[in-house]
Amino acid sequence: MTTSRRDFIKLSGGAVLAAGTGCTGLGMTAQEAGGKEMGGAGPLAWIKLKAPLPKAKGQRVVVVGGGWSGLTIAKYVKKENPALDVVLIEKNSVFISCPLTNLYCVGSKDVDLEFLTHSYLDPARYNNYIYLQATVVGADFHSRKLYTSEGEVDYDYLCLSPGVELDYASFGVTDPAEEYHLRYTYPSGFMPGSEHLTIKEKLDNFDGGTYLVTVPTGNYRCLPGPYERACLVANYFKTEKIKGKVIVADANADITIKKEGFHGAFDTLYKDYVEYMPSFEITSVDAHGRKVMSDFGEVAFDDGTIYPRVRGSKLLEALNVVNPQSPQKEANIHPLHYNVIGQDRVFAAGDARPMPFSKSGNTSNSEGHHVAKVIAARAAGKEIPWQSPHTVCFSAVSYEPLQAIGVDALYSYNSKDKSFAFAHVKLKEEWSSQLGQTDIQWAKGMFRDLFA
Repeated sequence: MTTSRRDFIKLSGGAVLAAGTGCTGLGMTAQEAGGKEMGGAGPLAWIKLKAPLPKAKGQRVVVVGGGWSGLTIAKYVKKENPALDVVLIEKNSVFISCPLTNLYCVGSKDVDLEFLTHSYLDPARYNNYIYLQATVVGADFHSRKLYTSEGEVDYDYLCLSPGVELDYASFGVTDPAEEYHLRYTYPSGFMPGSEHLTIKEKLDNFDGGTYLVTVPTGNYRCLPGPYERACLVANYFKTEKIKGKVIVADANADITIKKEGFHGAFDTLYKDYVEYMPSFEITSVDAHGRKVMSDFGEVAFDDGTIYPRVRGSKLLEALNVVNPQSPQKEANIHPLHYNVIGQDRVFAAGDARPMPFSKSGNTSNSEGHHVAKVIAARAAGKEIPWQSPHTVCFSAVSYEPLQAIGVDALYSYNSKDKSFAFAHVKLKEEWSSQLGQTDIQWAKGMFRDLFA
């Protein structure tokens, strides 16, 4: 399946704006960033320009990041209090969903690029907030200013939802040239957009051999996603009569979620196609030689998706808001109120949060509804009690026919030891066509909530 001209035009506008220079820190003013000795004409002087935004008509709430979290927060802050002025800052020009892309990559008739791609202009227009396409490069929390590639933005309240980045150093890849070869040649498939186009093109041209799917440790984005991918690639090999084998190199001791459902699919639907290798924590990668190594040996492969651990966006480090206790460099926020510790006007949400909630679309969306209420209440001088995010996740185990398994869960908070745990978990581990269609309807409902 080739990319249509219409799809190409959509995607060509989605290139990331280059930040170009460094980042300013918490206490750095625009004058300091511009260079005092040169009268403000230093290498960052351009950030002192005002971003081309209408004058705020009320308290301004700025949301950074247009993923599932940021889109939800921008829309629902405005709904909670229409008098608030809301600006969503996102570096891309179009939204491409990461959820459901496994189905797209294998050519499912239920999910194409049109289904996954959405405009940022439409939800801003429908919901009366402002979308600014720009890259954030720094902030001054003292004077409440955000510095972007489009200039300076003043705010009254700020919410950071910059998502995650891939931590290739977590399995020994530290040389930039090696990292970029690995990123381009064997993309993880969990960063939305180009990765999925590449994976689909590679699968379309896969002639046979060993296809590697790796699973990281930690709280990575979309816990069931790599196992779903293994099932769907195996289904693709089976359907297209490709002499291929899928090796699942899992750094965890066992499948992390929906264990019975995925093991059942591996053992019955794809017993001749899938080899599951638990506790295979990658220590090094030879991308050119197509091998991954662990303490237990090495695995050779012909193609695949290599997924390192995830970490919080580097923007969090640039703004000095990283949780020192977070091994994944997530935001340092109050676990119940979402504000950055020491800053009652700056919040962080979505996959950047340190709480052990699922890094998934539905979780970020449901959390976003609550965080919007928190911010609107804070702007009115009020506080509201914590509310659990809601994790609803369907995983396809086949696309011909479309069949899926699922999980529905909330979270509980233990005030004594200040910990979170899953609560009211409902697992649906017997795959069915009904759950497969529910997966598609779930996505349609989520897209309506984000973009209508």
